[in-house]
Amino acid sequence: MQAIKYSNITRTVASFGVALSAVCLMTNAQAGAIEDLQSFNSNFKTASGNFTQQVKGKTTKSSSGSFTFSRPGKFRWIYTSPYEQVLVSDGKTLSIYDKDLKQVTKRSLGSAIGSSPAAVLFGSGDLSKNFALTDAGERDGRNWVYAKPRGQSSFESVNIGMKNGVPDAVVLFDNFGQTTILFFSGFQKNPNVPANTFIFTPPAGTRTSK
Repeated sequence: MQAIKYSNITRTVASFGVALSAVCLMTNAQAGAIEDLQSFNSNFKTASGNFTQQVKGKTTKSSSGSFTFSRPGKFRWIYTSPYEQVLVSDGKTLSIYDKDLKQVTKRSLGSAIGSSPAAVLFGSGDLSKNFALTDAGERDGRNWVYAKPRGQSSFESVNIGMKNGVPDAVVLFDNFGQTTILFFSGFQKNPNVPANTFIFTPPAGTRTSK
């Protein structure tokens, strides 16, 4: 059984990245949360930390795990509870491994990022045309950025809460009536990350699908 449905993970991971990249590369940046996000994008070339996630729809699904990223586009996003699931990108291909199903799904990073929760952390490229961005002020001890897609998207909006110079919380509202809430902790700035961190080698007996 999967911790989170694959489609939910993909929409969350890529939309998250698009939002961060768009905010970080605005030419006319607003002060406050957007400025903090820009600084994070510029100064954190690699990072690692932990997350908790809730997906709220007809029911609420909770999960938690850890992440590591290296700009641009490389990341390892691991769900450890309640079930194990691993997302690994080498910058070109996104591999999604489900331990219980003994299956790995591979997708082009371009197609996954265009529409997927980790990517906001490692996003790069000028995507500011895709989102209308607003400094949403302070709430719950965080400075918030509101990101609204300019065109068609699987998400209605993304809210990014900055605290102490890093994304502390992210709230995503999708077009299917679901809300995904992410909280981050234990951010490590620019750790030395071995290159093989972003290479996924499936265990023997794992089925591969594309």
